[in-house]
Amino acid sequence: MPLLIACKGKSGFSAKNTAEDVTEGIDGHGLTAIITGPTSGIGLETTRVLALRGVHVIMAARNLEAARKCKETIIKGCPSATIDVMELDVNSLESVTKFANEYVSKGLPLNILICNAGVMVPPFSLSKDGIESQFATNYLGHFHLTNLLLDTMKNTARSYGQEGRIVLVSSSAHTLTYKGGIMFDKLNDEKSYNSYYAYGQSKLANILHAKELTRRLKEEGANITINALHPGVIATNLSRHMTFMSVLQNLVFKHFQKNIPQGASTTCYLALNPKVKGVSGEYFADNNLAKPSDKANDAELAKKLWEFGTELIKSK
Repeated sequence: MPLLIACKGKSGFSAKNTAEDVTEGIDGHGLTAIITGPTSGIGLETTRVLALRGVHVIMAARNLEAARKCKETIIKGCPSATIDVMELDVNSLESVTKFANEYVSKGLPLNILICNAGVMVPPFSLSKDGIESQFATNYLGHFHLTNLLLDTMKNTARSYGQEGRIVLVSSSAHTLTYKGGIMFDKLNDEKSYNSYYAYGQSKLANILHAKELTRRLKEEGANITINALHPGVIATNLSRHMTFMSVLQNLVFKHFQKNIPQGASTTCYLALNPKVKGVSGEYFADNNLAKPSDKANDAELAKKLWEFGTELIKSK
């Protein structure tokens, strides 16, 4: 699928590059990664490419049957792939806690955590914990998961002598959000709900998460980086809730769209490429550093969101 604009950036890559392109020649043997939302779209392609590079991939999936079928398909194309499947629904804090406890009890290392699962502009609904569904799925579940697995990642980084990496799939839609960025006081208010603003809010929260966790990790000297990214405009089942007009717009601007291998490239770049060693708290797009919104760079908003998320989880 051709792109109208695809100039190479400082990394040497562009929007045209695929996940295989940006990881070519990289040996991931000995590394272990968890990927949420691994059964379709860029999550599935990320799983495939990391496994192709030798990474032991844990597919953290809500639908175990679908995940197992995806695993079988990947292994057919790459018989040497090491893939395991575990159950995780990031829309449920209980499920996140259960998954993290099970993972830690296995004694497995964790070098890479990819927070990819998400929902996009659905009608108003609440999560299993009574939280607006896009905020719960796209941000809060991953915030909780990251915190629960952080000690495992720190221990792995120390024992391997190699930095751990956390990758958050955000979106350029983080620029389209409610006034003030995060609607702390009316998060679950159906009357105030706008599906597009709520999506942007959740994706802004991903970038703020990366900013604040970077600050905290640097203070304690932990050898872990965390970055957020915009994967690009991609036709996947994530957009199933979009309106007819939105779909029509996608058709009009189809030449700006990426295919799935291109859409997964920035995730894989941040997960494996040595060019981003030591880089943390940043926002990427098209395999290069990008500039997020002013709200995404607001350190005080990032701290407030961290505290809000922590208290919200404690209350459930």
